Amino acid sequence: MIVYETGGGDLKPTVLQLIGSFHQGGSERQAVQLARLLKESGRYNLQMACLDSTGILRDEVEQLELGEIPEYRLTSFYDRNALVQVRRCALHLQTHRIDIVQTHDFYSNVFGMAAARLAGVKARIAARRETTGWRTRAQKIVERQAYRLAHSIVANSEAVGQQLVKEGVTARKIVTVYNGLDMDRVALPVDFNRERALASFGLPREGYHRFVTIVANLRHEVKDHAMFLRAARQVRERVPTARFVIAGEGALLDSVRAMAAELSLGDDVFFTGQCARVAELLAVSDVCVLSSKAEGFSNSILEYMAAARPVVVTDVGGAREAVAEGESGYLVPAGADQMMAARIASLLGDPERASAMGERGQQIIAQRFSCAAQLEQTENLYDQLLARDVSLLPRPLERVQREII
Repeated sequence: MIVYETGGGDLKPTVLQLIGSFHQGGSERQAVQLARLLKESGRYNLQMACLDSTGILRDEVEQLELGEIPEYRLTSFYDRNALVQVRRCALHLQTHRIDIVQTHDFYSNVFGMAAARLAGVKARIAARRETTGWRTRAQKIVERQAYRLAHSIVANSEAVGQQLVKEGVTARKIVTVYNGLDMDRVALPVDFNRERALASFGLPREGYHRFVTIVANLRHEVKDHAMFLRAARQVRERVPTARFVIAGEGALLDSVRAMAAELSLGDDVFFTGQCARVAELLAVSDVCVLSSKAEGFSNSILEYMAAARPVVVTDVGGAREAVAEGESGYLVPAGADQMMAARIASLLGDPERASAMGERGQQIIAQRFSCAAQLEQTENLYDQLLARDVSLLPRPLERVQREII
């Protein structure tokens, strides 16, 4: 363990986690989880800030007792307010002697790296959590500028790191840190009851049904729920007892509902909305699916496998870095709804093989994607960055104050 003396006289360095919001997305969940792990580790003084203070995950952060969580709300990156907020954040970073700033998504990358550079923060860590298909050309240009200001960029899979290199990011800046999964998230309550769970999700209890589930937000078309529904129609033709569960929320909900109706699936597709009780939902699911056109490294896949569910997922992003083809599930090309349907139907038709695949997936998660591994890799990155040349120490507070004023 390396010990550093900071401007505040504390021997522990101070890290600030900058999060976009506290809504329940993959990036947000990972950021909150990392904050909890760092708090429990005790090696760092931990602070948090956000661009939007709303969201269900805020309650989890409040339990960490981090004190003030400043909000830097933006309306655009291109107006006067953005400049004011960047300067406010820079002053906060200097005032609180922040040694490390870590960001977690596009918006916090752009904002956080600018503020941290202005404040002269010693270690600036940006993130990339997707491969392609998410950003406009203009957004990519802006994000590249943020990456130039970062000392390191955390990619959540090797596939994401390779994409960054293709886009011209210096390879030495890229560090792969896989998403860690808290097994408590998929642990069933002691009083779990399947019938009650089905009722709570609005799923049918009468008769014999096999549930095929997708957990993915309905905010981005890249999740390709259309492919899932096309596959669902084919699965139902082969397995009449199959029913389909879509867990997630977002602006695309109405259009996905309409598509299900157009495919004559209206009575067989169930929308559960935001899923706070993911362990119970996965426990009643027979096969779990992800149909994305692009991903970085899907939290949903990790949760499926941790819950011992067999998976059928598109071969995008880092999916093949987690899924053992034919052992814990199946990988299919993006858009290949016929192949996806065949794989799902085969698992529904062979429960023993499906169960064995689920158990294998659970083993993989325990071995490779634990919270302990995520924390260790993150702390090693902090150590490396803080051990560099002292010329990279923050500039005097008075200088930043003059620039802001």
